[in-house]
Amino acid sequence: MSKYIKWFKDLSVNDVVEVGGKNANLGEMYSSLVSAGVKVPNGYAVTASAYKYILDYNNLWDKLKNILDNMNINDVISLQKAGEGCRNLIENAIVPDDLKDEIINNFYELKKEYGNDVSVAVRSSATAEDSPEASFAGQNETYLNIQDEKALIDSYKRCLASNFTDRSIHYKYDNGFDNLKVYLSVVVMKMVRSDLASAGVMFSLDTETGFKDVVFINASWGLGENVVLGAVEPDSFYIHKPTFNKGYKTVLKRKLGNKNVKMIFTKEANISNMAYEYTKNVPTNEKEMSQFSITDADAVILGDYAIKIENHYSEKFGFHKPMDMEWAKDGLTGEIYVVQARPETVESQKKDDVLEIYSLKEKGKILLTGGAVGTKIGAGKVHIIHDISEMDTFKDGEVLVSDITTPDWEPIMKKASALITNKGGRTCHAAIVSRELGLPAVVGTENATESLKDGDEVTVSCAEGETGFIYEGILKYNVTKTDLNNLAKTKTEIMMNLGNPDQAFSLSYLPVDGIGLARMEFIINNYIKVHPMALLHPEKVDNETKKELDKIAVSFSSKEEFFIKTLSEGVATIAASVYPKDCVVRMSDFKSNEYASLLGGEFFEPKEDNPMIGFRGASRYANPAYEEGFSLECKAMKRAREEMGFDNIILMIPFCRRVEEGKKVIETMAKYGLKQGINGLKIYVMCEIPNNVILIDEFAKIFDGFSIGSNDLTQLTLGVDRDSEIVAFDYDERDPGVEKMIDLAIDGAKRNNRHSGICGQAPSDYPEFAEFLVKKGIDSISLNPDSVLKIKQDILELEKKLGK
Repeated sequence: MSKYIKWFKDLSVNDVVEVGGKNANLGEMYSSLVSAGVKVPNGYAVTASAYKYILDYNNLWDKLKNILDNMNINDVISLQKAGEGCRNLIENAIVPDDLKDEIINNFYELKKEYGNDVSVAVRSSATAEDSPEASFAGQNETYLNIQDEKALIDSYKRCLASNFTDRSIHYKYDNGFDNLKVYLSVVVMKMVRSDLASAGVMFSLDTETGFKDVVFINASWGLGENVVLGAVEPDSFYIHKPTFNKGYKTVLKRKLGNKNVKMIFTKEANISNMAYEYTKNVPTNEKEMSQFSITDADAVILGDYAIKIENHYSEKFGFHKPMDMEWAKDGLTGEIYVVQARPETVESQKKDDVLEIYSLKEKGKILLTGGAVGTKIGAGKVHIIHDISEMDTFKDGEVLVSDITTPDWEPIMKKASALITNKGGRTCHAAIVSRELGLPAVVGTENATESLKDGDEVTVSCAEGETGFIYEGILKYNVTKTDLNNLAKTKTEIMMNLGNPDQAFSLSYLPVDGIGLARMEFIINNYIKVHPMALLHPEKVDNETKKELDKIAVSFSSKEEFFIKTLSEGVATIAASVYPKDCVVRMSDFKSNEYASLLGGEFFEPKEDNPMIGFRGASRYANPAYEEGFSLECKAMKRAREEMGFDNIILMIPFCRRVEEGKKVIETMAKYGLKQGINGLKIYVMCEIPNNVILIDEFAKIFDGFSIGSNDLTQLTLGVDRDSEIVAFDYDERDPGVEKMIDLAIDGAKRNNRHSGICGQAPSDYPEFAEFLVKKGIDSISLNPDSVLKIKQDILELEKKLGK
C-alpha cells in the first residue's frame, strides 16, 4: 500500500487537508459524478505529507522561514529575491527513494489503464486552494504532456517549488494564509488529447454579473492553457439552466473569438516556458479562426456537466454553490472531460440584497474596446508594463496596460485603478484576479500597448454590458447602491425597456416584473448588420456586398441560419434575464431609410420623403417587398419560443394602421409557424396611431393586449415630426390631447379585458406622467433601466396614497 499516494476513486472534498483543493475536487467528481455521466480522467494525488516529508528530509523548514522573515512583502525586488531563494531550495532538494518509487510505480499503473502511450498532466494542488474565499487560480504551476519517469519527478519538484512563486507568496499574504502552513499536494492525471481538438473553462454563473441562471463556456483550439492564461480571445457560449432543465437543450447565445494560436504537444522540451514543458503554441489557420471550436452538441454536453456538478456540490454543502470548471475535448475519441472544478469565489460571495450600479455621467471619445471584466468603472493615468521586471515603477491609482498579465502581476494589480490588456478572454487568470480585487478590466483589446501612451488619462468602463470601453480623459461617473429589501412590490407592474442583450444579465437584478419592450432593431443593427432580403437574395446585390455577406455568415451553415440563430439568441438572452416573467418583443420597426443603411439594404428599400409615416411596421410584413424578410423574423421567434423554451416571449406588432392590416399580419405570422394561442403565444399591438385608439374595440378582437407607444402617439396626435428641431417645442406627451388619447386607450383595453401597458419614453422622463398612468389603472409601465428604481419608489408611495 502506498504511503504518499491516493487515487481519485478514494478521494472527496473532505480530503483537502491531505491532497489540496484540486485533487480533492477531482476525487469528488470521479467518485460521485462519473456514474451520472460526467467524464473525468483518472489519476492520483501525491499527498501533502509527501511535501512535508521532502522538506523534513532536506532540513528546509528553518531555511525557508529565515528567507520569508527577512522579506518585505510590499517591496517587489525583495519579494522576487525571497521567492527565487525559496524555489531554489526546493528544486535542489532530494526526493527520497521510497517516495520516488511510489510516484513512478503508480505512473505505470495509470499506463496500464490507458495504454503505454498515455502522457500525464502534473498539476499543483495547494491545501488552501479552491476555498470559497480564495481560488488560488494560477498561483502554482502545471506541467503538461509528461511522458517518462525523469520528466515526471522533475515536474513534481517544480510543482512543489511553485508554492513559493512571487505571486503565490503575495497571494497567501493578502488572503491571510501562513506561507509555511500551506502545503503542496500534486495531481498526476491522464492527459486528454485536446491538442487535437479544443479545451477551455466554464462557470455555472455569468462571471461578470453573477447572473445565476446560465452556464458560461469559453472554448479555443488546442490545450486549454491559452484560455486560462489569456493568450487568446476564446469562443464563448451560454446555456440557460431553467429551460435546459425543462428539456430545451440549446445554446442561449454565442460569440466567435479570434483564437489566433493553439497549444499542441511536442516531443521537445519548451525551454522558453518551462511551466508548459513538451508543448508549444502554433498559429491557427483561417478556417480555425472563422469557425467555432466546439459544436452546439459539445456546448450542450458541457452545460449538462456544469449543471450536474453545481447541483452535486450545492446538495453536498447545503446551499447554492456556483462552480468554476476546466474542460478538455479528446481529439482521438471525441469525448469531453472535466479536468478541474472549484467553487467560484467572487460573484457567489456577493450579497443579493444590495444592488450596486455604476453609470457614466458623461461620454468621451472611444479609444478602444474589449471584453468587460466586472461591471465597475475606473480612471487614471496609463502606465504600460511590458515585463514583470518593470513592476517596481508602477504607482498607486494608475491604469495598468499590458499585452497580457499572469498571476505574477497580482502585486501591482492591487495598486491599479483599472486594467487593460491586448489579449485574453473574460475567464483568463487576469480576469479572475481582477474580479477578486474588484478591479475593472478590459481584456482582448488587441492593441492597447500601441494605441495608448504612458501618462494618457483614460476612463475604463465595464458598466455598459459585455463590451468594455476605454474613453479618452477622466470622465465623471455615478455609483448608486440600493437596498432591495426596502423595495416592496407595486400593484402596477413595473417593467423594463431593453434592446441590448449584452446588458441583460447585469440588469437582471433590477426589481422589475418583466420586459415591457425588447427592441429587435438593436440586435439586427448591431449583431446581424445585414438586410434580411440581402441574405435571402444575394444575387440582387453587387459583388462587393456579396463578399461581405459571405464573411459575415462564414461561421454558420447558411446565411439564413446566421440570421435566425443570431436574432433568436439575442432575443432569448433578453427573455432569459427575467424568465419566467413576461418579455414583450416588438417585431422589427425600422423605417425604410434605417433598413437601407444595413448591409445590402440599398438594393431593397424605396427612397421615401417621410419614412417616419412610410413603409414601416405592420405594413411591411405581408408586403411582397419584405414578406420573405419577415419570415426570417418569424422563424427566429418560433425558434426562441419552441426550440429554446422561452415561452415567456410575447410578440408585439408595431405601427399597425388598420384593422384589416392587423388581421393580415396575424395570418402571415401563422403562415410562418407563429399561431396565436398555440403554445400560449400572445400577440400584442403597439397602440401608437390615433386609429388604434379610435377603433380599439375592433383591434381588441385581433390582439391580446396593447402597449401604448407614447412617442409616436404624441407625434401623430399633435401632428409634430419628433425628428424636427424646428417644431420640437410642440412635442409634449403631457399635452391634454395626448393624455386624453391614452385615457381612452386604457379604458378600451379594460373594456375588452385586454392587457394595457406603456413602453414610451414619457414615464421615464416625467414622474407626473407615471402618476397619471397609475391613477388611470394601467396594467404595466415599462421604463428605461436607469429610471426603474426611482419611478418604482414614486409609484409605491402614490399607490399608498391612493389606497391601492
